[in-house]
Amino acid sequence: MLINYIKTALRSLIRHRFFSAINIFGLAVAMSIGMAIIMLVADQVSYDYYNTKRNRIYRVTTAEVNEKGIEQDHQRNSASTMALRNELMDKYTGIEKVIRFKRGFGNNWLEFEGQDVNIPLAGFFADPEVFDFFEYEFQYGDPSTALKEPYTVVLTRKAANKLFKEENPLGLTVKVGDLGTYTVTGVLKETPNKSHVVFEALASMATVNSLNSADENNKEKDRNDELENWTNFWNGWTYILLEPGITTDEIQSHLDKIYEDHIATITDPDTYKMKFHLQALSDITPGPMMNNSIGPVLPWIFVYFLGGLALIILLTSCFNFTNLSIARSLTRAREIGVRKVTGAARWQIFVQFLSESIVVSLFALAIASLILFFLKPFILQLNFARIFRWDLESNMVVYVIFLMFAATVGILAGFFPAIVLSGFQPVKVLKSVNNMKVFSRIGLRKVLLVSQFTLSLFFILSVIIMYNQLHLFLSKDHGFNMKNNIMIRLNRTAPGPLKNELLKYNNIQTVTAASHVPAAGTSMGNGFKKSQDEKEWTNLGRFTVDEDYLKNMQLDLIAGKFFRAEAGVANKNSIVINEAAVKALQFSSPEAAIGEELIPEYDTIRKTVIGVVKDYNHRDLTRTISPLGLVYNPDQISILQVSYTGNYQSAVKVIEKAWAAVNPGLKVDYKEIESEIKQFYEIVFGDLVKLLSVTAFLAILISCLGLLGMATYVTESRVKEISIRKILGSSGRELVMLLSKGFLAVLALAIAIGVPATYFINNLWLEQIAYHTSMDLPVIGLGVLILLAFGMVTVGSQTIRATFVNPVDNLKSE
Repeated sequence: MLINYIKTALRSLIRHRFFSAINIFGLAVAMSIGMAIIMLVADQVSYDYYNTKRNRIYRVTTAEVNEKGIEQDHQRNSASTMALRNELMDKYTGIEKVIRFKRGFGNNWLEFEGQDVNIPLAGFFADPEVFDFFEYEFQYGDPSTALKEPYTVVLTRKAANKLFKEENPLGLTVKVGDLGTYTVTGVLKETPNKSHVVFEALASMATVNSLNSADENNKEKDRNDELENWTNFWNGWTYILLEPGITTDEIQSHLDKIYEDHIATITDPDTYKMKFHLQALSDITPGPMMNNSIGPVLPWIFVYFLGGLALIILLTSCFNFTNLSIARSLTRAREIGVRKVTGAARWQIFVQFLSESIVVSLFALAIASLILFFLKPFILQLNFARIFRWDLESNMVVYVIFLMFAATVGILAGFFPAIVLSGFQPVKVLKSVNNMKVFSRIGLRKVLLVSQFTLSLFFILSVIIMYNQLHLFLSKDHGFNMKNNIMIRLNRTAPGPLKNELLKYNNIQTVTAASHVPAAGTSMGNGFKKSQDEKEWTNLGRFTVDEDYLKNMQLDLIAGKFFRAEAGVANKNSIVINEAAVKALQFSSPEAAIGEELIPEYDTIRKTVIGVVKDYNHRDLTRTISPLGLVYNPDQISILQVSYTGNYQSAVKVIEKAWAAVNPGLKVDYKEIESEIKQFYEIVFGDLVKLLSVTAFLAILISCLGLLGMATYVTESRVKEISIRKILGSSGRELVMLLSKGFLAVLALAIAIGVPATYFINNLWLEQIAYHTSMDLPVIGLGVLILLAFGMVTVGSQTIRATFVNPVDNLKSE
């Protein structure tokens, strides 16, 4: 019986080739997007799946609490205090192993084989049991001893290839910046296994204590006890392997007890307090959004967003299927009537039509696979894809899911038409097919068409708004000098000699040292208050700068003075604030702030306000101008900013010459400040514009396919009426208007619904952005014009064709 259903379905598809092609292609386009989302989720779910102990591994996360011990409504922190490890292992049961990763290992500058080279190496300090814990496979070395001794390091295969010519580099050394020289004790195999912990090298945790004891003038505050510090919740990540049979509730009770013993009892009001929670390894990616992630983790909200786009596209295709199936119902009415008279039950008719839709869906699956093949390179070029390390590799499980997905789509698309068509009464359909009315004039078909074009208009307008927003970000003045300004990453280079070398050239205007580029996505800050009596800290964004920053950035000093070169290290006792900070700290005026002292939250040195600069956008344009403090500290400098005259290429040549004079034989890392800032907006909003543009194109393409099918059907069903009207003298223009007015009403209704809905929905996110565009009349006019153009071309192609019919050919059989 099933074979007969499939044969009948194939015959029907061949008999109605045009409508079948529209259904198949529309579903294929939509399914290709859905399949891409399936591959994305499958890719992310595969992280850490290789680990045979994954069901017993949990990460300790932290949540901030207030002075009453009540958790705050903030995102959780994926990091935790590293003092947990010894406490859990020494005093509590049910735990097989605890391992930690600590940030801080790696640098952009390495020394090995007697030469200096600026090859980046990124990684963590880790406990020696990490390899068995996460089941990392070794190519060279002994995993049980590789990280037991201080100053030892294990490299990935790629990192070893990058650093050494030797296949087996065991015993060779690498000097990592100021962190010392490390002996290579292991090389990990290159495997297809994916882990949410991303690194090129792991150094021994024992090195941390050695570093502390070797450096009496340690610049990192509290590093000497950070492995045992109960209030440092940001520098390390803790993972627990439970013993078989132990529940998370038992371990959670241990963590709650530890909080009560070591953190709840802290009386210092300025100390952060955090409670501990457990997060399963399988819930990390995709997972909830968290602060301080150890690596790129895809949030579920991003999956939901992409899934929502795919669902909308899929629904428009299903609308097409439903529309065209119902539209063709009258042509198959006699077939249904005859089958019922000859004994077919309603459920058999239902299964017949449902099988047809599943066959259509399977054909669409084949075409969707081809579309996905060409779509995949575009997806992998997105910034999000590179950040989250998508590869969208398929496997047998993914293929099975694709088949299930296609069958589900077929059932969803064909379910309603199958119910309607199988419900025809044999007496009525065999007596007079022409008098049957499946739906009224304002029926389901028009509702579906209106829904499709409303969605299309929503996406068209949203793309225009998003593009305008991106253009605003890229073109708006931030209030400081971005043009003709180049950023040089210093790595380990001292800023002074390079700065002096650059200033020897005539086309270099100013050179200044800073901690980071403003408005490029990096934020630093400190709490300040005017006196110890104040309970609340005022948070100020912090930029570390030198005496030439004001001139290089072309900032306006509205009160006081700026840092002076002759003051030297005495500048450390000073701070320059902006107008927003003057208001936040409740000074009566910029002049009144001069000479006042501020107490930093994490420093014992008071800062005297020596100047006030005019407000400028030191953060990205999604946020308002916030309080800012410019401080002087040569130890926190990481970049030089070089303003120049003339063309960019000449400036670059000068920079390369100056760098070569200070660091002969080494490659300089530089970038235009303007492009660094714009890259932030391109990453955040550029991909959204691309995704929404593709979605809008697909939505209107599928909608127009449905409109084309409906227009074709209406034209074919009224061909005799058109012929009679032509004989009676109707002009081609009158016939076009007659056939088009119903579809024009559909487009008009879609516009009437789509414009206010789009305005409301887009305003929800636009109002969250400090500097935003608006959905004004030009935007609405352009979106509506695009929709009407597509709709009129689609309908017009069929209605105009109908005016050229030969009445004699169509009426000679009457």
